[in-house]
Amino acid sequence: MPCAITIDEPARIAALRRYGILDTPAEGAFDKVTDLVRTLFDVPISAVSLVDTDRQWFKSITGLDIAETARSMAFCDHAIRQDEPLIIPDAQADPRFSDNPLVTGGPRIRSYAGVPLRTPDGYNLGSLCAIDTRPRDFSAEQMEVLKGLAPIVVEQMELRLLAERDHLSGALTRRAFIAQLDKRIALFTRHDRPAALILLDIDHFKQINDAHGHPAGDRVIEAVSALCKGLSRPSDAFGRIGGEEFALLLPETQEADALIVANRIRAAIERFEITNDPPVHVTASFGVANVGAGRMSSEAWLSAADAALYKAKHAGRNQAILAPIEVVSAT
Repeated sequence: MPCAITIDEPARIAALRRYGILDTPAEGAFDKVTDLVRTLFDVPISAVSLVDTDRQWFKSITGLDIAETARSMAFCDHAIRQDEPLIIPDAQADPRFSDNPLVTGGPRIRSYAGVPLRTPDGYNLGSLCAIDTRPRDFSAEQMEVLKGLAPIVVEQMELRLLAERDHLSGALTRRAFIAQLDKRIALFTRHDRPAALILLDIDHFKQINDAHGHPAGDRVIEAVSALCKGLSRPSDAFGRIGGEEFALLLPETQEADALIVANRIRAAIERFEITNDPPVHVTASFGVANVGAGRMSSEAWLSAADAALYKAKHAGRNQAILAPIEVVSAT
């Protein structure tokens, strides 16, 4: 396991964000590891904990029915600050934790063993931990097991990331992009945070393949993807949701501003010359829809933007159109 990079908190948080794992549903690959730790260590609680800006969030936790805690009370926040495992035989006797709410109140943690979850580039994103409600020592053999399981958790995070990316465009897969939509809908529901969705479809893509061949079509996909990603913000999500259809999710954006973004991308695509012999020029059509009433599921939100995209196609292509109000009321 590589040595941890000296704490660079902004870079560590950026590394955590790149995995796109926070606030995602439970997954069996992670649950199997925490179940195994719980059994091998004979402890009531085991967790895969990820330390966010101001919270610890559990990708997997067995023996405790919570999803997150404040970072200020997270044992794992201490674990990520060192290279070696963090072992606490008795939290009540440790001045760092004796007045911790997780110790003085439920679940009344008394002992803890955690190994940092270290990325290949050296950032500690969280920890794999075993937690007991009684004081205890953890043997050297047990800690070797925990140190061996932590890289497996990181490997699962890496595999999960690879599975969420389209191999040709580098964009999120349809499944991964829809998960991003669901997260934005949840934020809108809880906190009324705006977001807008842009769908775009490359015009006459079949004719490009027929006239220039599929390798040229692949270069078009790559070029359009690169343009879209280059004109989007780090907080935006970009996905390939069909053969030549892409989607861009813009958090904290009203649909009028999203329409401006769509037209900026549309103009950039129209001007771009894609390397080929002969060179290829393409255009794209766009549909824009914001989250809101009638669009409170990923399917409904996509349908609203798709209806606008359909109008753009039938109005002559190479244009961007806002989702019509009738789509909201009819969905």
